[in-house]
Parts: sequence; structure tokens; C-alpha cells
Amino acid sequence: MNSATAVVAEIVGGIAPFDEVERTHIEEALAWLASTDDVFRRVKPATPHRHLVCYAVVVDPEARAVLLGRHRLAELWLPTGGHVDPGEHPLETARREAAEELGIRAEFTVVGNDPLFLTITPVTDHGGSHEDVSLWYLIRGSRTQLYTLDPGEFSAERWWDIDRYAVPESDPHFARFLTKLESALARASS
Repeated sequence: MNSATAVVAEIVGGIAPFDEVERTHIEEALAWLASTDDVFRRVKPATPHRHLVCYAVVVDPEARAVLLGRHRLAELWLPTGGHVDPGEHPLETARREAAEELGIRAEFTVVGNDPLFLTITPVTDHGGSHEDVSLWYLIRGSRTQLYTLDPGEFSAERWWDIDRYAVPESDPHFARFLTKLESALARASS
């Protein structure tokens, strides 16, 4: 295992699973990382077939809300984020994506510098199908602040309440993410 893959394996191994689905995804991701160093997307849209991505989810802990954008290509309400570049640390990916897609300097002060959540998601798009292994990082934001999402990637933006969620058409794991986030915020405030 090369050093970049070992770093990712350490990050994945440090995520406490919230439910059986996440436990399975973590185990599967660790087995995948142990079997190959080809974990970074090299060719758009799907080479290698399974590759790393990071979400950089803007969270307002006080307002108990998350910011999502209507992603032009996916046609879903999604957090900011993107593919991990070859050899890039996933935290740097989340930081870079926040700068590129939101124009902000990310503050990872909601739960710290580690991702809260991990998912493995089959993706079908115009270029075929692949699997995203997604690390969900949390960025502190404020519902009262105006954010301008990259108009090349997003057509709209909206805050979604964490505890009164009518789950939008989003990542298939978004409802589970909100449940885990709600639990993490409750622990942090007690």
C-alpha cells in the first residue's frame, strides 16, 4: 500500500459507523484500499471504476441546517465536493472544493478535521457507471451568510433543516447522513 492510500485507510478506519450500512461500507472501503493503490480518479468520468470523492458539507450547527446546491450534471441537491486528486489528502480536497465551489476558506470546526460519514454509491451518468467512495467532511457555516455556489456546477442553492427534513432529491445516503449529523450535533451541545 503506497503512502497516499495508507493515509486514506487510516482516515476510513477512524470513522465510527453510525449504522449497519455504514459499517458495511467502511469494511468494504478498507478491503478495497488494502487491495489496490488505484483509488484516485485518473480519467473522467469513471477510471478507475471505484474512486474517492469528498463532500464538503456546509453546516450551521446553531440553526441546525445544511446548505445544498442543485447540481447541474447530477440533477440532484448535493453538498459541495468533488474528486480527490491523485495523492491528495482528502481533507485538502474538501478545503479545495470549498474554495472552488463556494469561494470560502473552510473551517472544519463542527466535528473537527475528520470526516463524519463514509458512503459507497453506484453512480450512473452520461459516461457510464462507476462507484464513488465518499468521505463527508463538515464545514462550519451560517444560515445568515450569503453563499454563492459556483454557477458552472450549481443552478440553485438552499438551506435544509436537519431535524425537520423533507429529504430532497439528493445523494441516496443523505437522509442517513442527516440522522448521523443530528446525533453528532446533540453530543457536541451536551
